[in-house]
Amino acid sequence: MELEPYRGELVAYCYRMLGSFHEAEDLAQETMLRAWKARDRYDSARASVRTWLYRIATNACLTALEGRARRPLPTGLGAPSDDPGAPLTPALDVPWLQPFPDARFDLGMRADLRLALVAAMQLLPPRQRAVLVLREVLQFSAAEVATQLGTTVAAVNSALQRARTVLADAGDPSGVAEPDDPQVRAAILRYARAFEAADVPALVRLLTDDAVMEMPPVPLWYQGSRDYGLFMRRVFDMHGAGWSTTLLSANGQPALAAYAPEPGGGHRLHTLQVFTITGGRVAHNVVFADPRVLGLFDLPRQIS
Repeated sequence: MELEPYRGELVAYCYRMLGSFHEAEDLAQETMLRAWKARDRYDSARASVRTWLYRIATNACLTALEGRARRPLPTGLGAPSDDPGAPLTPALDVPWLQPFPDARFDLGMRADLRLALVAAMQLLPPRQRAVLVLREVLQFSAAEVATQLGTTVAAVNSALQRARTVLADAGDPSGVAEPDDPQVRAAILRYARAFEAADVPALVRLLTDDAVMEMPPVPLWYQGSRDYGLFMRRVFDMHGAGWSTTLLSANGQPALAAYAPEPGGGHRLHTLQVFTITGGRVAHNVVFADPRVLGLFDLPRQIS
């Protein structure tokens, strides 16, 4: 029985359920181990290997989510800040949503992994979340999902309708351009050049009027190109010009790793920034500074 080809999609499924890449890898591994130990009891006449694996993974995720708080982004916790000079105090007690490092697995299109959608999924009760992902993303039938969850087709259809209602504000992922879209790539290249030069006016020109910046684990976020620009001025005043950036992707979205200049020369890894591009301009930037999150992307800590 070949299980390894399913590892990547199982990690992605567990990530959608949990909002944590670290935990998703652990639960995907647990799923594989459970399946291997139970291989003699697998009945191919009742379910495909893939369906069987997802039943195991779903049970593992639902158990892991018992009593857990949701994983938010700062935009999910309150109103935007109106003080670009506010203290940047991390809220280390909050289980923040983590990004998904695209390069770790070959999953094809990743629009259904985008940060806004995964953050919205965290608002759903765990079983509704499972129904939504299994039906809408993974395209299992209602009957298959009912079997996986030990419930009825009617209950699955009802849960799916409730989940769709909650996620209505998350938008349609089919309309989100991929990182290699020429317009998206051109916008990110312009942003990276302006960022490296610490050119705040150039950055502001690349933003939508209501652009959002948020910075987990700091529970602050800003809305509007004015406050975005004022905050970036503060960052560049602290660290100077001469930054370096590396382009990559996360959650099926364009991203860059930002390296701050060091006083003695070279650059130190500072943040990972994940973008939403709308009409060739930056509409949303989620800036991750947690060292554990940065470690997911196998980035060098220092560069020349």
